[in-house]
Amino acid sequence: MACEQTKGMSVLEHGESVYKYFEDLYSHLANGTDLKFEWRMPKWIYENKDYILENIFDLETIKEYQIMHDCGKPYCRTVDEDGRVHFPNHAKVSEETYEKICGKGQVSKLIGMDMDIHLLKDEGVSEFASKPEAITLLITGLCEIHSNTSMFGGISSTSFKIKWKQIDKRGKAIFKIIK
Repeated sequence: MACEQTKGMSVLEHGESVYKYFEDLYSHLANGTDLKFEWRMPKWIYENKDYILENIFDLETIKEYQIMHDCGKPYCRTVDEDGRVHFPNHAKVSEETYEKICGKGQVSKLIGMDMDIHLLKDEGVSEFASKPEAITLLITGLCEIHSNTSMFGGISSTSFKIKWKQIDKRGKAIFKIIK
């Protein structure tokens, strides 16, 4: 709670924000509710809505994963000579931290894989798409970049657009393989 993810937002608050974005998206897809937050929605979300809803993990697992996904950041936090904060290998450290507290299981595995969608290259898409975690990680990645819009400078910022373009490209490729 005391470790800042970004200026004015703790690691825990960031996890809670990602989950709030997920709740917003899930309710929109499952129940047709209006979105509460500002979104830039990829076409593949609506084209694959039923598949997504059928293939994401159960809501309790997703909630625990998303809220706790960066729980190891306080243990790997570094500050460079320019004063910039870094969290090297934070997904692995977060997986290990979660396992020390709660044990191994699907949540810890998802936490350890959290950065996979963001770091995914073209040549790894097929292998990624074959994993049972793929859709949950993809949707979480979309929620993460939207949750982080203030850090990027808003949904119109170049930084957000770069992250969005990457996740949109990966989503298209994943669903092309799945279908």
